[in-house]
Formats: sequence, C-alpha cells, structure tokens
Amino acid sequence: MEGNKAVIGALIFIVMVVGANFIMYGIVRGWTRGGNKNFLETIGQSFNAAKKKEDSMDELRRKLEELEKEKKE
Repeated sequence: MEGNKAVIGALIFIVMVVGANFIMYGIVRGWTRGGNKNFLETIGQSFNAAKKKEDSMDELRRKLEELEKEKKE
C-alpha cells in the first residue's frame, strides 16, 4: 500500500514539474518573440530596466536617510 502511494506521489510531482516547465517555456518564448527585436537586445533592455529600478531605490534610500536625520535634529 505504501509503495502505491509513493508511486502516485512521484507521478504527481513529475507532472507538476513538467507542467511548470512547459508554462515557463511558453512565457519565455512569448517574451523573446515580442516584436521584431533580437533576443540579445531584449535581454539587454531587461537589464537596463533593472538598473533603473536600482537607481530609483537608491534615491529613495537617500531621501529616507535625509528624513531620519531631520527627525533626529
């Protein structure tokens, strides 16, 4: 009985992994095929977007530090 449960659990796990991989493949394929852009160009633009987010977060940190200094004074 325990052997059957283990096999069923393993099959469910495999189906979940294969399904997740299939969904991710579809997402990435749609993302890379967007427009007439090159794959490397799309990847480069995503890194630039991440850098812009980091810059805005750095600006937010500086503003928070300034406000904390003003509160202490």
